[in-house]
Amino acid sequence: MSWLPILALAALVFGLAVYLLKLPRSLWMLFGSALLFGLAGYAMQGNPGQPAAPTAPVAEEASQTGELLVEARREFYPEGRLPSRFVVTADAFTRRGQHAQAANFLRNAVAENPQDSEAWLALGNALVEHANGQLTAAALYAYSRSEQVAPANPAPTYFLGLAYLRAGEPGRTLALWRELLENAPEGTDWRGPLAARLERLEAMLGVGPVSSTEETEG
Repeated sequence: MSWLPILALAALVFGLAVYLLKLPRSLWMLFGSALLFGLAGYAMQGNPGQPAAPTAPVAEEASQTGELLVEARREFYPEGRLPSRFVVTADAFTRRGQHAQAANFLRNAVAENPQDSEAWLALGNALVEHANGQLTAAALYAYSRSEQVAPANPAPTYFLGLAYLRAGEPGRTLALWRELLENAPEGTDWRGPLAARLERLEAMLGVGPVSSTEETEG
């Protein structure tokens, strides 16, 4: 009987994020998966005697989210350059929603090669997913190291902003993505999609974009 209010609350939170806060469609799956992870934790810890039937859709959603994370990360790296063997193995676990195992392999990756920016980034993503969307100190460190190794790559800043958004701190996302877009070279593939997501976030927060004209006048 306790499942009814829990499910109703989850549906309400998702509805508010989508319709009231105008959460971008590209983030629906990530946000929905975070809710499902929470429900899965309740099923395992709140009522351990309940049947295991709800785990099937949760596993499916976790797998879809993992695949989305891997594909999104790879878009920021050259198609012909494969990641290290540890990252490839970790990606296989990520695609199955096994983020703790993925993080273990990625720790081996950065231990073997501390200059592997993609491994640091993948580690940050895995740690955020393992913490059910919470931006932990370890994840922050991983994103920071990824940016230090490859400061010209926008991926660490983009995914850090995404993690802040999932953690309920859209103001930090706004600041990070604005700076990222301001410094983005013209003609880059990711500039357009980032600009669209930034515009949606600004609308959600009720603030306007910072135009070059306003900066000049100031």
